[in-house]
Amino acid sequence: MLTRNLEVLKMKNEKKERCVLTSVIEHELEILKRHVHVLKTLKDNQPMGIIKLSELTKYPQHMVRYSLRVLEQDGLIEPSPQGAVTTDEVAKTMGILKKTLNDISKTAEDFIKKLE
Repeated sequence: MLTRNLEVLKMKNEKKERCVLTSVIEHELEILKRHVHVLKTLKDNQPMGIIKLSELTKYPQHMVRYSLRVLEQDGLIEPSPQGAVTTDEVAKTMGILKKTLNDISKTAEDFIKKLE
C-alpha cells in the first residue's frame, strides 16, 4: 500500500511538471509503451492469460485486458484455449513501429530546433 501511495505521489509530481500542450502525446506514448511491453512479454511467454501477463508486466489487469483487445484488433495476437498467442504479423508490425517512431523522433528534433 505504501508503495502504491508513493507511486501516486510521484505521478502527481510528474503531472505538475507537464505542459498541457504535450499531455496528450505523452499519454499516448505511455499507452503505446504498455501495448508493446504486453506484446513482447506475451511473445516471450506464450500462451498466457490476463492474470499472468498482469503479474509479469506489473500492469493492472484492466490495463492488460485493454492492451490485449487493441493487439487483437490489430491482428497481432489471437485467443487460444491456453491463453493469448502472437501471430505472424508481429515482426512486420515491429518494423513499421520502429520506422514510425524514428520519423516521429526526427519530427520532434526538428521542432526542438525551431523552439530555440
